[in-house]
Amino acid sequence: MLNLLIFAAVAAASAILWWPRLRSSAIWRAMTTPLASIIGSGFLVLGPILTNAYGAYAPAVMAALCLGSYLLGGAIRYNMRAADARDAPWPDGIETVASWALAFAYIVSVAYYLNLFGAFAVSLTRFDDPIFARSVTTAVYAIICGVGWTSGFRSLEAMEYLSVSIKLAIIAGLLVGLGFFFGDKAARGGLVFLETGVTGWGAITLGFGLIVTVQGFETSRYLGATYDTETRVRSMKWAQWLSSAIYLTYILLIGFTFRRDQLAFSETAIVDMMGVITPILPLLLVVAALAAQFSAAVADTSGSGGLMSELSAGRIRPRAGYAILTATGVALTWATDVFRIISLASRAFAVYYALQCAVAALAAVRRGDRARAAGFGGLAILAASIAVFGQAVEG
Repeated sequence: MLNLLIFAAVAAASAILWWPRLRSSAIWRAMTTPLASIIGSGFLVLGPILTNAYGAYAPAVMAALCLGSYLLGGAIRYNMRAADARDAPWPDGIETVASWALAFAYIVSVAYYLNLFGAFAVSLTRFDDPIFARSVTTAVYAIICGVGWTSGFRSLEAMEYLSVSIKLAIIAGLLVGLGFFFGDKAARGGLVFLETGVTGWGAITLGFGLIVTVQGFETSRYLGATYDTETRVRSMKWAQWLSSAIYLTYILLIGFTFRRDQLAFSETAIVDMMGVITPILPLLLVVAALAAQFSAAVADTSGSGGLMSELSAGRIRPRAGYAILTATGVALTWATDVFRIISLASRAFAVYYALQCAVAALAAVRRGDRARAAGFGGLAILAASIAVFGQAVEG
């Protein structure tokens, strides 16, 4: 019965997502890109990590991550409007450094996506082993670099809406399954209230190291060739609101239904956890994971190569950028693990966010908006702290 309800939820969500009126909406199309990144890899790893580390406080930590990302997004939205208005001198130097920081962050984020791709690709097979997972990751790197080097990514980028639709539809089914599991536990008085696994400064720095799991909203800024400023600002806000609602519901449902001995420490722990609810959920999650990671990796590879070319005034061609990204990513794949890559990606994006907040603070000062300048300055300090102190999850 539960399997039928899950499939019904997936089918209903798919029908809504492919509804012509929704697909033709400019604001929805503009939301698709940031939404693809925000509810990407984070959704797959956050449930087990937060529940294991923060216990019953996991929903509160999730809310803090969502709020922090929304405030950082506010600085970028301010910059989008200020850059469009150009009613005061613009800090071009900091903006250029921020763009280089973003290009590097993209390199690390692709390693994050593709390492998860490799792990999920082998998770339901007899080859579920780090060596095989890394081998799959390396092979996919070679494919992406080869396509980018020879013919570009236009054909692969067409997958974005399809992959987002698959992911959101499966998430709808997952939430239905979790909702019934939660309700059954609550009715039998079986809800679990775990103690925290980390406390004090360690809990804070671990949270810092997870900021990349709610990253992706900044992509709205770079859609100027397709959408006007107000559409991009609204799409970023709405994407963050929708993703926050999904994340908070997910963590609320998962945070009180699993015992600590059911919380395995691995990047694919969610697969085994969902198997407790119904056997169909692990398969659906793997499908969603593969679609999401591949499309996100393609998007960030393309973005990184394009940024390097633009910032170097064409001295670094996009395909050379793809090669740099691939070489760095393969090195990270074989030198470390997914959780350390998550922490490194969080710190890389935090540098970018700190610089964007600094740009916003300077722009606000030059426009005479000192209250906002102080707020953006505080956010710059917070993002810099994340970059310095963010820690990886430890088994």
